Amino acid sequence: MLSPLGASDTPTPPQTSPPSSFPLHPMQPATVPSDEDQSEHISLLPVSKSNFFVDSDEEEERAYEPGEKVVIDLARDGNHSDDEDGEENPGVIPGSDPPFSWKKLWLFMGPGFLMSIAFLDPGNLEGDLQAGAIAGYSLLWLLMWATAMGLLIQLLSARLGVASGRHLAELCREEYPNWARLVLWSMAEIAMIGADIQEVIGSAIAIKILSRGFLPLWAGVVITAMDCFIFLFLENYGVRKLEAVFALLIATMAISFAWMFHETQPSQKELLIGLLVPKLSSRTIRQAVGVVGCVIMPHNVFLHSALVQSRKVNPKKQSRVREALKYYSIESTLALVISFAINLFVTTVFAKGFFGTDEAKSIGLENAGQYLNDKFGGGTLPILYIWGIGLLAAGQSSTITGTYAGQFIMGGFLDIKLKKWLRALITRSAAIIPTIIVAIFFDATNSELDVLNEWLNVLQSVQIPFALVPLLTLVSKEEIMGVFRIGSRMKVVTWTVAALLIIINAYLLLDFFSKEINGLLFGSLISLAILLYVTFIVYLIVRDTYMPNWFISTIRKRFSR
Repeated sequence: MLSPLGASDTPTPPQTSPPSSFPLHPMQPATVPSDEDQSEHISLLPVSKSNFFVDSDEEEERAYEPGEKVVIDLARDGNHSDDEDGEENPGVIPGSDPPFSWKKLWLFMGPGFLMSIAFLDPGNLEGDLQAGAIAGYSLLWLLMWATAMGLLIQLLSARLGVASGRHLAELCREEYPNWARLVLWSMAEIAMIGADIQEVIGSAIAIKILSRGFLPLWAGVVITAMDCFIFLFLENYGVRKLEAVFALLIATMAISFAWMFHETQPSQKELLIGLLVPKLSSRTIRQAVGVVGCVIMPHNVFLHSALVQSRKVNPKKQSRVREALKYYSIESTLALVISFAINLFVTTVFAKGFFGTDEAKSIGLENAGQYLNDKFGGGTLPILYIWGIGLLAAGQSSTITGTYAGQFIMGGFLDIKLKKWLRALITRSAAIIPTIIVAIFFDATNSELDVLNEWLNVLQSVQIPFALVPLLTLVSKEEIMGVFRIGSRMKVVTWTVAALLIIINAYLLLDFFSKEINGLLFGSLISLAILLYVTFIVYLIVRDTYMPNWFISTIRKRFSR
């Protein structure tokens, strides 16, 4: 039987190195420890910069403090072959998998739902409504498969966090040289700021709708900025309370958009055809790229690898890691099924109301509610306000998770240990200050907001390789993952998915810049930036292969002649 993402249930523990033979480079083979060392303590994680005889709890607990973690009491259930002390549990066959437990699944539920919020942020909702209005039901199949690709990437992120005991930002700090680490950190921060601007603007639009225009966009931004203090307040009550609040916000979105779906009655036949029959035309290619491009949010890849560490799982015990991965796979899949349903509701509502109409190309977040109200009528509870409630829940939940992700990214890359309130304040200020400026200048018309949204989508598309490539590289390394590194088949699948996502976003970039580039100077600067961009991506891909060593040795041979 295979564990989630293809890890073998009965793997052979990898060889590790004693402290005296610590590998100076990931490619250097590790020496075999003595039998005496192995009998004293067998670790499933080989020695590396990521896990080098970590003994103190203070060093081991990074994403969460020891007291913040949710304890999964496995031994008390009587279905594990060993307890936390490593002693055998009588009545259970050693090495066997424990039976499925609904109680354990409940305790593991939470991180996947926080992760799924990135699939439901205002930027995604705008992509959904524009895909429905312009392409009708024809891109539903792509939405489904794009969500499946996103699930695969997020499962790899969770796998990295559980099996290594470190999150992606920490591992990038430990595995890459300083200059590359700083570039990756800068790109992650830029991506997060871009996403945060969209999320905060979405919340501000919702507040403007619900206040009947009384509060301007900039006032909504200021109100939304206060969510970092709500976040800090909730954190004091524990991880589970925070997760419950996010579950409530997701439920609010689900109920709001399901109500809209019920009221507008989209065609069930067209919906099924759109899901099952792939269709793509030159007229809808841009919306198709937008649907796929919204799936992978760079900061969300970093976030999920940290969120899974909110449960106390010993990465040195294979049974604990394998079971955690199983439950995280189930809850992440469930969370993204719900997010897919919500995205489907939004897409089909706008497909029913505006596909083939003159308004289709002018619909955006700000005027979508009014268009819905004009099309389907007010009623007892106007659809305009239902849309506003759902949009507000999406904006608030995504901005708070953005604050969460910012803390992990800053702390992981820079190894800065600050008070939580100060780190949250810095993270929030980095996004709120430019967002207020944007809100003041773009409060005039919906067309200006659409232009801004295009630039922000491009900004985030540029950053995608800087999250995907390190993730796929690190999750493939035995020095970090031990027996839970992905196998050859999974490497082929994941790199194919990554290549597809990068190519799709490259198309978006080329399409965008071909319209925006004017003049020789600007074109030259963009060409230089693209050259540096591609060079760095190639470096990230080939860094841990034989190619850099071969290249260096070739140069040395030529100069030594």
